[in-house]
Amino acid sequence: MSHFKHHVFFCCNQRPPGENCCNNHAATEMRDYCKKRVKELKLAGTGKARVNLAGCLDRCDLGPVLVVYPEAVWYTYVDREDIDEIIREHLQHGRIVERLRV
Repeated sequence: MSHFKHHVFFCCNQRPPGENCCNNHAATEMRDYCKKRVKELKLAGTGKARVNLAGCLDRCDLGPVLVVYPEAVWYTYVDREDIDEIIREHLQHGRIVERLRV
C-alpha cells in the first residue's frame, strides 16, 4: 500500500525570460492554494493526499500542468476554480476531470 492515496505534483519550473514555463502561469501560487484547500478539507496526510511542487515535468507546452499519482493523470488549469474541481472530483470522489486532462 502506498503511503498516500493520491500524490499531486505541480510543475513549478521557472525558465529564463522569454521561455514558456508553468511558473509563468502562477503555478507556485496554485500549488500553495491546492495544498491549503486539501488541508482545510482534511484530505491531507497518511493514507490521504499529499501536494508537492516539482521541478520541470517537461510538458511546459501544455502548461501549467500537474499530475496526480498513482493514476498518472495529467491536468492543466487556469484558476482556483479548476483546482477546486480537481480536488472535489479526483481527490474526493475518484473521478477524472476530463475537461482539464492533458
